[in-house]
Amino acid sequence: MVVSVLEEMRIRSLGVIDDAVVELSPGFTAVTGETGAGKTMVVTSLGLLLGGRADAALVRIGARNAVVEGRIAVPEGSPAAVRAEEAGAELDEGTLLVSRTVSAEGRSRAHLGGRSVPVGLLAELADDLVAVHGQSDQQGLLKLSRQRQALDRYAGYAVAAPLGTYAEAYKRLRAVTAELEEITTRARERAQEADMLRFGLEEIAAVEPRAGEDAELAEEAERLGHAEALASAAALAHAALAGNPEDPEGVDAGTLVAGAQRALEAVRAHDPALAALTDRIGEIGILLRDVAGELAGYADDLDADPLRLAAVEERRAALNALTRKYGENVAEVLAWAERSAARLTELEGDDERIGELTAERDALRAELGMLAQELSEARSEAAERFAAAVTEELASLAMPHARVSFDIRQTEDPDGVEVNGRTVAYGPSGVDEVELLLAPHPGAPPRPIAKGASGGELSRVMLAVEVVFAGTDPVPTYLFDEVDAGVGGKAAVEIGRRLARLAKKAQVVVVTHLPQVAAFADRQLLVEKTNDGSVTRSGVKVLEGEDRVRELSRMLAGQEDSETARAHAEELLAAARADA
Repeated sequence: MVVSVLEEMRIRSLGVIDDAVVELSPGFTAVTGETGAGKTMVVTSLGLLLGGRADAALVRIGARNAVVEGRIAVPEGSPAAVRAEEAGAELDEGTLLVSRTVSAEGRSRAHLGGRSVPVGLLAELADDLVAVHGQSDQQGLLKLSRQRQALDRYAGYAVAAPLGTYAEAYKRLRAVTAELEEITTRARERAQEADMLRFGLEEIAAVEPRAGEDAELAEEAERLGHAEALASAAALAHAALAGNPEDPEGVDAGTLVAGAQRALEAVRAHDPALAALTDRIGEIGILLRDVAGELAGYADDLDADPLRLAAVEERRAALNALTRKYGENVAEVLAWAERSAARLTELEGDDERIGELTAERDALRAELGMLAQELSEARSEAAERFAAAVTEELASLAMPHARVSFDIRQTEDPDGVEVNGRTVAYGPSGVDEVELLLAPHPGAPPRPIAKGASGGELSRVMLAVEVVFAGTDPVPTYLFDEVDAGVGGKAAVEIGRRLARLAKKAQVVVVTHLPQVAAFADRQLLVEKTNDGSVTRSGVKVLEGEDRVRELSRMLAGQEDSETARAHAEELLAAARADA
């Protein structure tokens, strides 16, 4: 099966490295060099390519930016290839080019297949391409949450399926509980709001306002308040238009217009223009009579009743009392009443809603308890297999008597969910606390690896875990940064041998200071630096033949030309080749 392989990295102006090309083997590549030469920069470079955090301090002093470029062979159709193509990246005959630039100001840019992409996309691809392990990752393995994640990862679908169902139920329970708490904790406020709305609606209902009524009443009040003046003015106007019966000698507009019409009637036949004017005067007379009649009717109908005026003002006062509280006018008061009635219906339904939510919460808690039990059983079954597999690997890493086991436990909590007759605490990942235990030798009680494992033992436990993962949930490339820390002698040889076996299934890159480990590598890279008196430069070169023997001698004895060290180095290489 073709897998993704990191073929090459070019590093420029990163830390102590000025410009170097790192050529990696498809199998096992060991990176060695003096302390401070820049070996860790190789790991840092790969971390940047995989979306790691950029830091301006990484940029070489005097440089404008640091650049890391990588070439990765990615099989067509693989998750990484599909995701890259979705982002617009181009693959060149199955090769994906990745680059990351970090400026001296701390700004960072990423490119994938010739296309500028968010740095987060590189981190997404990393999940499918590389497993990176260093000293910080060993410390991470000491966290219970990481140990549970490792067990779940090993278990695969057997845990993933019930965990997915559990997570959905947990999410719904959180939402139901939050809504229930919001309703119940605000019950007093909501009751007060309901009372206020109810009072307002009752007050409006008692008045029974009608749309536009306020404007109509304002007009009527104005008319009633000036009834005498209006009646007097109407009478005078009527007299001016139609005459006053009490003054038969008086001249009115109607009489004058009628006289004008009679004067023209006698001669209209002689001039069409004058005839037209005569007709218009006739129309004026008709209009005057109509207006005079309406003025008479207006005066007769005008209600000057003070009781009616008092009733109008009383009604207006009632409407004004509403508009002071609920709106600028009656129309707004009615709109407020409509909105408030809907809100009151909602508030009055709280009791029913509380009952519904309480029932759903209780049902979800019961369901969550059953799902948590199913999840715990799946984890327990996987834990036995996982522990046995890691124990077997430790036997190959010079820890033949070590035993690994898992402690899967729950914590009593009266507010938790019921599992197997107990009420226990629960969270988004279930009810289990998962802890990895190590008994390093017969007779030693199993203890948490944080307390029972030395640095070297912890390194081997982590390596054993990764070897087990490689057989169940492999990734194409493993990068170990001094996973052999605190290890020496026979244990170092066994680690080298196990890394070589792991490299038969995946690409393995190891930054190491142990010659016993480096001897098993298919390719050994030397990171070395020289000092020209002002600028420190580093380079990375492939070691072969005599050069590799010299480097292993240095690693063994600190002396490249020691005959004893050379003989030992050659013996290590021969043993590694024989083991392969």
